[in-house]
Amino acid sequence: MAQCTHREWTRRKLTVVFDVARSSSSVIEEVVVLFAVRKIVTVVEEIHHDLGPAPEKPALKGAVAAVVSNPYVGKYVADLSPAVDELRALGERLGNVLISHLGGDRSAIDGYGKGTIVGSAGEIEHGAMWHIPGGGGMRAALGKGTSIAPSTKKVGGMGARLDVPITHLEWSYVGSHYDAIEVGVPDGPKPDEMVVILAMACGGRVHARLAGGFTLADRGKPGVPA
Repeated sequence: MAQCTHREWTRRKLTVVFDVARSSSSVIEEVVVLFAVRKIVTVVEEIHHDLGPAPEKPALKGAVAAVVSNPYVGKYVADLSPAVDELRALGERLGNVLISHLGGDRSAIDGYGKGTIVGSAGEIEHGAMWHIPGGGGMRAALGKGTSIAPSTKKVGGMGARLDVPITHLEWSYVGSHYDAIEVGVPDGPKPDEMVVILAMACGGRVHARLAGGFTLADRGKPGVPA
């Protein structure tokens, strides 16, 4: 298995402590992690056929899921923006993990998506926190991606599973890449956790032949969606 490094994004809290006896003060730096990672799970499907002729090479799709703590459970928090930077860094980290499990060739990856399963003590909006930073981190790992990364989310109990949508990463209307991958973690999320998920694909559906579907070559033609 390929080895990879990652950089955790953290917040730092500075605390000033005053020593009365010595009439001096010191600054203590504390590292604050909002979304502590408990485990990372990956799944890769290598699809050789789906009751049709075998392709020249199997289609690939995969997902990576991180079980993380949810710092916002148990109360309503109006401002969720402090989550953005840490989740974006996590998205890039998970994106690199998944790329390595799909063979390490970024140029071969042409589909993506994302999703979140929020533990039962959280709210659906906590899952929405992953939309923008998770997608941005994934694009940073891939070095490409201009179309919106499709997403879904739900609140669920331990072992809940999610069908994560996948579309073409350069143009969402490419018919061969309308797809999904089912993802779940047997022991997550606990009530105060979330499972954040990224999905990627190489080549679209193995026997894609959608009637009336667009190809990437259709983008920009008259009467075609932008």
